[in-house]
Amino acid sequence: MPSARDILQHVFGYPEFRGDQQAIVEHVADGGDALVLMPTGGGKSLCFQIPALLRDGTGIVISPLIALMQDQVETLAQLGVRAAALNSALDAGATRAIEQRLRDGDLDLLYVAPERLLGPRFLDLLACCRIALFAIDEAHCVSQWGHDFRPEYRQLDILHERWPEVPRIALTATADPPTRREIAQRLQLDQARQFLSSFDRPNIRYRVVHKDNPRRQLLDFLREHRSQSGIVYCLSRRKVEQTAIFLAGHGIMALPYHAGLDATTRTRNQHRFLREEGVVMVATIAFGMGIDKPDVRFVAHLDLPKSLEGYYQETGRAGRDGDAAEAWMCYGLGDVVTLRQMIEQSEAGPDRKRIERRKLDALLGYCESGHCRRRLLLAGFGESYRRRDGAADCGNCDNCLHPPERWDATEAARKLMSCIHRTDQRFGAAHVIDVLRGAQTEKVRQFGHQRLSTWAIGADLEARQWHGVVRQLVVAGLLDVDVDGYGAVRLTAASRPVLRGEQTVELRRDAAASPRSRRRGSEPTPADGGMPPPATARLETLRALRGRLARQQGVPAYVIFHDTTLRAIAMERPRDMEALAQIAGIGARKLERYGALVLAALAEAPPPSSPTMTDSAEATLTR
Repeated sequence: MPSARDILQHVFGYPEFRGDQQAIVEHVADGGDALVLMPTGGGKSLCFQIPALLRDGTGIVISPLIALMQDQVETLAQLGVRAAALNSALDAGATRAIEQRLRDGDLDLLYVAPERLLGPRFLDLLACCRIALFAIDEAHCVSQWGHDFRPEYRQLDILHERWPEVPRIALTATADPPTRREIAQRLQLDQARQFLSSFDRPNIRYRVVHKDNPRRQLLDFLREHRSQSGIVYCLSRRKVEQTAIFLAGHGIMALPYHAGLDATTRTRNQHRFLREEGVVMVATIAFGMGIDKPDVRFVAHLDLPKSLEGYYQETGRAGRDGDAAEAWMCYGLGDVVTLRQMIEQSEAGPDRKRIERRKLDALLGYCESGHCRRRLLLAGFGESYRRRDGAADCGNCDNCLHPPERWDATEAARKLMSCIHRTDQRFGAAHVIDVLRGAQTEKVRQFGHQRLSTWAIGADLEARQWHGVVRQLVVAGLLDVDVDGYGAVRLTAASRPVLRGEQTVELRRDAAASPRSRRRGSEPTPADGGMPPPATARLETLRALRGRLARQQGVPAYVIFHDTTLRAIAMERPRDMEALAQIAGIGARKLERYGALVLAALAEAPPPSSPTMTDSAEATLTR
């Protein structure tokens, strides 16, 4: 009988396990239950796929999304693993065929949605089959306090009740301590062994900017990632569509995705995002969970997410292949008002609202902090961060790379608070700032605010700087926003010591906007950074081969080979099948199917100065 390491190397093509993978695999293969928390891209799937191949029977994988099922089934098929998925996209004939394969023991892994698994008919079918294990993917969906709550997940405790002898493994990339406790309780995994990997994604660079001209800021950011795939998240469906149209008008291949689009359009756009290179998906959070595309180079938030947990989950869709990626967020005071209104106007009970407020406050603290963003983000999951070389800060976020200045804002805060008081705490930040700066607007004249003692006392600061002061004072609890009063800025009890001169205020100084001309000249984040020209030329030839094979088979390019595997081949330039087999990501089945094509492509790769492939190389790729 093969060992776990044999399957890792022979089937999946990886020389060694990473982190806790081996311990998890061996524990589950021996019949133990497990709760696994591992960051996106950390290799969670192997933790149940390999035990399913080691144990008798079929591994049943509960997965919340069709896209995730299809992606994993296509990937496993390339490796020669007998896998299938049962979901609503199948017709009756295809469903019956898969169910028969399950009865016959002809499947190593079967992916199924929780709704289907819980149906009496399917439970009866499972009772007639040999089951190797149950894997509950995206297990955070069980938590009512989580960002992806799925009520059906709460009924999955039936698995332990009906099949107590079958091991269960629950996996997630996102769960703070309260969510972890709820997963264990709801799924009856209190006695399961817990494996907690670090939540750190060191390849992701975190950056937060404050809204000035959000669309233009987004466009400038995307110009740093030309021809790269990424996701742009917006809070509303309308904004998704408007942003996609705006980006397309500036030559970016942008597609919209939200729950209000018809199913055909959503499926078509998701298909293009997965299978084409350089597509930017503009979406609400309805898009993303379970998306297994490894070469997403950036995730941008054009609006504030709802919590640090949701932010981590969404940004984690970038850089699954381990290469450099970026998480960029643009937010302003309006986002704070909108999200607080959503919390207060929801039908949730007092306890839920209190938790949502706490989560939003934690996210705002992250946005306004001048400290290492990675440390703050990981602290939200109960993890203390320290870099491998012992450094306390990550060196790969905006605050580490460009530490923000601090300034004594006591006088500015007092001027602002006085102006809010003089205008009767009835107006939003924009109008208060107009009064402070001495603007002669129609609204100022309508209310006679040009006659106030605070009119024009803040002309020394730009409007953008004043917005930064307001935003930071709100986050610090020194000001409040009246969510029921159209966003009016109000004083709080904590304002009094500042107004009386008993407390000083220190704020971070917002960085000045970079000149647009400088931004336009910035280079995209290199996915192939540091490769010499000959290797780069070989890489382009290999990508052409991969693209052609993917189109022929109707699968995403990364299902054939990941970019990391292609780069390793291009750098190593193996001369024979034995050398090619040593490249990580090339198992026995892929070596058999594609080895000769890869070696032929390498032999015919053009020199780095040649703009196109030679005729003989093109002929090789078409065979």
